[in-house]
This record gives sequence, structure tokens and C-alpha cells, in this order.
Amino acid sequence: MKICCIGAGYVGGPTMAVIALKCPSVEVVVVDISAKRIAAWNSDRLPIYEPRLYEIVDQCRGRNLSFSTDVERHVSEADIVFISVNTPTKTCGLGAGKAADLTYWESAARTIADVSTSDKIVVEKSTVPVRTGESLKKILTHNSKGINYQILSNPEFLAEGTAVQDLLRPDRVLIGGLETPEGQKAVQVLKDVYAHWVPEDRIITINLWSAELSKLVANAYLAQRISSINAISALCEATGADVSEVAHAVGEDSRVGPMYLNASFGFGGSAFIKDILSLVYICECNGLTDVAEYWKQVLKINDFQKNRFVKRVISSMFNTVVGKKIAVLGFAFKKDTGDTRDAPGIDVCKGLLDDEATLSIYDPQVSEEQIRYDLTMQKLDWDRSSSNKLLILSPTEMKQVHTASNAYEAAEEAHGVCILTDWDEFRELDYRKIYEAMCKPAFIFDGRNVVDPEKLRAIGFIVYSIGKPLDPWVKSRAVAG
Repeated sequence: MKICCIGAGYVGGPTMAVIALKCPSVEVVVVDISAKRIAAWNSDRLPIYEPRLYEIVDQCRGRNLSFSTDVERHVSEADIVFISVNTPTKTCGLGAGKAADLTYWESAARTIADVSTSDKIVVEKSTVPVRTGESLKKILTHNSKGINYQILSNPEFLAEGTAVQDLLRPDRVLIGGLETPEGQKAVQVLKDVYAHWVPEDRIITINLWSAELSKLVANAYLAQRISSINAISALCEATGADVSEVAHAVGEDSRVGPMYLNASFGFGGSAFIKDILSLVYICECNGLTDVAEYWKQVLKINDFQKNRFVKRVISSMFNTVVGKKIAVLGFAFKKDTGDTRDAPGIDVCKGLLDDEATLSIYDPQVSEEQIRYDLTMQKLDWDRSSSNKLLILSPTEMKQVHTASNAYEAAEEAHGVCILTDWDEFRELDYRKIYEAMCKPAFIFDGRNVVDPEKLRAIGFIVYSIGKPLDPWVKSRAVAG
């Protein structure tokens, strides 16, 4: 058997690497039109960072795993073709700001139709709107040249930072197919691939449309939990309650559970915002306005939380950060990844720069080039009724952005420190050393509840932690959310 995956990104690369590891008799090829990306996959420095990923790729490369720009050849030769391309939110045209942009997906589908010379199983790995499989079938069959295609949906449920672990020991593998004899036969073929390492009771087979929708709903539910606890964090600060204690008490209920109940200054990443917007658009297209408005609130709370954090920083520092150096620790949207797509820290940095702060940013996995790129990109206006202005940084404002090689360098002579990513190393820093190097009074704004606020107050810091009882000074400078 030969498997070809179109798309060498965060999903395609790791997924195919694990399939190659667990299925040594299967030839696995990952193809992409980006020569730069393929070169990185063939190098000692992979284009993405995930714990354990390099070791697996290094073990399988040259054996039954390869990366290539020869898309047509490998698609033509494959028995199973995965489509794992980016489906970002549309930025213009019908559905702009909400609908999924299927440009890359359609291009992949047409490539399969153009070059195929034998029957194939085509697997949707990209996150797509429900009933996209129907469109895929139309493209393939109208250009089939007598070739039979079976369409499957096999959505990914990977969390960045734990992607390899999620692939090796998944909670479930979902395979959706048409309820025809041919469709169910194709489902069984893909099921047999995963059965090399996934227990049978964790491989769930359902209809094609349910599989497509399940991915969007899963991400919407997870984001909803984060926005829920983040909303409560604001109430905790107002009342003197501790959001960590509240989350623990609630999470001990077996009906709720403890996952995704860590309050923060907001969620990000490539999936949650994009998939909720797609879900909202699908609801609107089906006349379900109230349902769409319900899911919009998840995103509104997320924006509220980011804005609230920026306001807290500025109000605590005497209502101005003009000309003040602020150390930003962390830029990736979560620890153990270099991914900055929709990272909430981008909006926080833009908010501080808009008030003319000077930023010194350190992240162990994000390059200066990526930081500057993200800060110059225009934010997507998903909520056209919002009064929040879209920030596009000027060249002058970008001169206020600097990067540092470590946390201590970032914090030197800073007025404040913002912790925006929960990297483990930020828990182990010598905060007394940082305090001594900072301007006084020295502020720490912990957007991830990484540090112990009482220990830092004992050193001399004025500390703000999301959802925790407020420092007397911070409380005295409180502003409305």
C-alpha cells in the first residue's frame, strides 16, 4: 500500500510520520508545493516543533517515509490520498470573516482528479464545513475518466505541543464514510491502517457528514469551556474569589471534569477561532440565527478577556505605558510549540504598542522574523458590529518592538513583565534576579497563572494574576472590564 498526503503542515507531517512508524510495510509520502517546507522536513531542523517528532521522522525517513515536491507523481501512484491543506477563514468575498476558505482544498481535489490513473480512497484530513465531502465527490467524479473514488472523513484531534502523544495514544480515531457497500469497504481499509496501533474500541466509524461536523463541534466545545472559565475569572477578581480554587471545585464534579478549566488571558491557535467562525457561518446559512449568536459569544468573551488584560496592565502602571519597556515572556499560543497562529499574545502586544509601550519579547521557539510578521498583520474583523478598532502597526510602532535571547535580557530595565505563554522555563526563573534588574516599582502581569503571586510579592513585585485576589495596588487602579 502507498499513502500520499497533500500538505506538509502541522497536521499532515506528524500524522504521516506516526503512520510510517507504526506501519513499516506501508510507503508514506508527504507532498507539498512549497520547496522550502519540504527541504525543512528533509533536514535536521523540521519546519514545526513538537516534542518527539524529530526522533520519529529521523527514524522513518529513508525507510518508508519521504517528503517530496513531486505532487503529481506520488498522488498518481497512491492507493490512499489524504488532503491535509490549510482551510483558513475567508478574508474577502461571500462569507468573509466567517466561512472557511476552501481554495487550497479545491486545488488539491482537482490535482487528484487530473493525475489519477487508478481507483483511490480520498481522505479529508483538513477541517472542512459539513457536506464538503459532497463537493469533493462532484469534483472527482466529473473528472473521473472512469476512475472510482471513495470519500472518507478522518478529522484530526491533535493538540499542539502534545501532537505526537495524541497520535500514538488517541482518545479516538474518527472515520466517516458513505453508507454504501463501497463506502464501508473504504472505511475498513483505513480502519485497518490505524488498527496497527490503535485499539479497535477507539476507532469510531460513523457517516461522512457526522464526521465532518464532529470536528467543528469538538473544537467549539473546548473553546466554550475556556471562555466560560475566563468569564468567571473576571468575576473572581471582582469578588476576591480565586479562579483556580473555583475551577478545581467545579472540575471535581465527574459530569464536568478538570480539562480546559485553566483561566488565562485568552485562547488562540490555528483551530478554535477559525472553526467557531465556520460553525457560525454554517448556522447562519441554515437559518439558525440564534444558534450562531450563541457560538459568537464564545469569541466575544475571548476578545473581552484579551482587552481586559491590556487595560489591567495600563491602568496598573499609572494609566500609561508610553515609553515604558515591557518584557513579554512568550509569544506562541501555548507551550511546547512554535505556532503563533491567532496567538492571543499578538493582540495584547498590539494593544500595548498602541499605547506607545516599548516591548522586549522572548519566546524559546518563535523567531524574531515570525514575531514581526505577526505584529504587522491586520487582525481579521470577524465581528463587524464590534467597536474595537483594527490595529495595523506603523513602521514607527514596529521600532518599539525588540526581541531578546532569554527572559533575563528581556526583563532588564523593564517596568513590567507580561507572561503570555505557559512555558515551563518561566516557572523556574530566578525572579529575584529579574526584580533587581527592573525599574521600580516592578510589575508582573501573569496571563497564564504560571507564577506564585505571594512569593513574588514577598520579593517586592506588584503582581496581577488572572482570576486571583487582586494586589492592593492593582485593586486600587481597577477599571471596568
